[in-house]
Amino acid sequence: MKKLMLGNQAVACGLYEAGCRFVSSYPGTPSTEITEQAAEYDEVYAEWAPNEKAAAEAAVGASLAGARAFCAMKHVGFNVAADPLFTASYTGVNGGLVITVADDPGMHSSQNEQDSRHYAVAAKLAMLEPSDSQECKDFVAEAYAISEAYDTPVMLRTCTRVAHSQSLVELKDRDERALKPYERNPQKYVAAPANAVKRHVEVEKRMLALQELAETTALNREEMGETDIGFVTSGTCYLYVKEALPDASVFKLGLVNPLPVKRLRDFAAKVKKLIVVEELDGVIESHMRAHGIRVDGGKDLFGLLGELSQNRIRARVGAALPAFDSYDEAVPGRPPVMCPGCPHRGLFTVLSKLKLTVLGDIGCYTLGSGAPLNAVDSVLCMGASVGMAHGYTKMLGTEAAAKTVAVIGDSTFMHSGMTGIVNLVYNRGIATVLVLDNSITGMTGHQQNPTTGLTLQNEPTYPIRIEDFCQAVGVKRVRVVDPQDMAATEAAIKEEIAIAEPSVIIVRRPCALLKYVKHNPPLSVNPDKCKGCKSCMKIGCPAIRFADKKASIDRTICVGCGLCEQMCKFGAFEGGAAK
Repeated sequence: MKKLMLGNQAVACGLYEAGCRFVSSYPGTPSTEITEQAAEYDEVYAEWAPNEKAAAEAAVGASLAGARAFCAMKHVGFNVAADPLFTASYTGVNGGLVITVADDPGMHSSQNEQDSRHYAVAAKLAMLEPSDSQECKDFVAEAYAISEAYDTPVMLRTCTRVAHSQSLVELKDRDERALKPYERNPQKYVAAPANAVKRHVEVEKRMLALQELAETTALNREEMGETDIGFVTSGTCYLYVKEALPDASVFKLGLVNPLPVKRLRDFAAKVKKLIVVEELDGVIESHMRAHGIRVDGGKDLFGLLGELSQNRIRARVGAALPAFDSYDEAVPGRPPVMCPGCPHRGLFTVLSKLKLTVLGDIGCYTLGSGAPLNAVDSVLCMGASVGMAHGYTKMLGTEAAAKTVAVIGDSTFMHSGMTGIVNLVYNRGIATVLVLDNSITGMTGHQQNPTTGLTLQNEPTYPIRIEDFCQAVGVKRVRVVDPQDMAATEAAIKEEIAIAEPSVIIVRRPCALLKYVKHNPPLSVNPDKCKGCKSCMKIGCPAIRFADKKASIDRTICVGCGLCEQMCKFGAFEGGAAK
């Protein structure tokens, strides 16, 4: 039986077929759907963890218990999970352990373009890289086989195009695996220095064995065609090469760490010109050059930035480009904006009005940095806003603290903001932190988190109350406001930034896209009352338009939130929210 599947869906199918029992992840585009799809299989226990480190540690624990275990994350999530996974490389596994990391060339939904292959090299872990949905499924089983045969966690690297594209997948029955018995072995699993120094010896032996595997495995294959030009490539770039130059010779790498040497050298000898095609960094190219293997083109042709494509490859190797239509009229840009009724809009309107320094974080609220709000000064990584606000106000003192806030979402607070709050209290900080609680993990597609009271399977669980946590760790000034009431929100912020001590304002209103949120009827504009002052345009609501010196409402997307009513001094907006 064959089925059309997204790459992420195929990975989840591969987990089911390979007998995986345990999945723990933190949502992050482009990896999120793997765990959501895995939860659809009754035989697989799946959960959302507060962050990638917790997910990886849970998966390591499940492996120790003898289960085939798994966790998924996006590339920047591996930064968070690196601590346990680097040491898990030393301790090895009991049940098979697979970690999927999804890179994001082109930064479609990320703050950088880091190349996760470097992590495989640094952590001394085998890494597989599928090219399409069929390989996404098949490589999961291969990864578990390698994990258990070589006593190692194994990384499976995808990217946005592989994760979110579809191709046919041939399905198989589940290979049900009994739990592998746990045998106590402190010398293996206790990573104390005296044990770890011996385990490092085993890691290097394992890498030599994996190097031999790279020379023989069918995961790496030679596809000979015309020999004027040959390509070494992997992942989605393999498909680009095959579509751009279908008659060329290709050496396709499925195991990208460790890389073969002899097979690559033999392939190079069969072609007149050899080009390495890989997105982001020149990992394959550097490996080949380091071993004296001829490379006639690579990063000098394709660069280090962004995604590749069929036409980009054709152009760089001098092949003819296919005919295409061009249009003289430029397509207008459509930057992302907050949704109509987004609870963050009212808050950022207030912050923009107050002209505060706003240290931002990762989530929907990052959009507060764009026009017309222009309210966010910095965004670094998950949880960084709280720590940055502490350091910023410590250095610049109470005068700066009275003009500075940190903003962080509820899921991001659970992910890595809590330790920032502890640091703020412990080191007698003076920063004000705004926790934007929209009752869901919004930007990755509405996943539950520890504050929502529901698990991945929507089963009731104990909800973590942000205000209780903050009070428990010593924040004396904790209050809750509704961002839809901009006057009250502004008053609360002014009051808290004036106090030179740690302060938390929980800005709470559910995401407007949640199914249980009931909206008011759409508003309309009375043209006789509208003076064309454009005050309503300052909130950046996509439902408000301005033409012929008058505002108007797109009633098909307006949810009647009433923010525009609060902005208008002339009462031009009518209907919608109850007075």
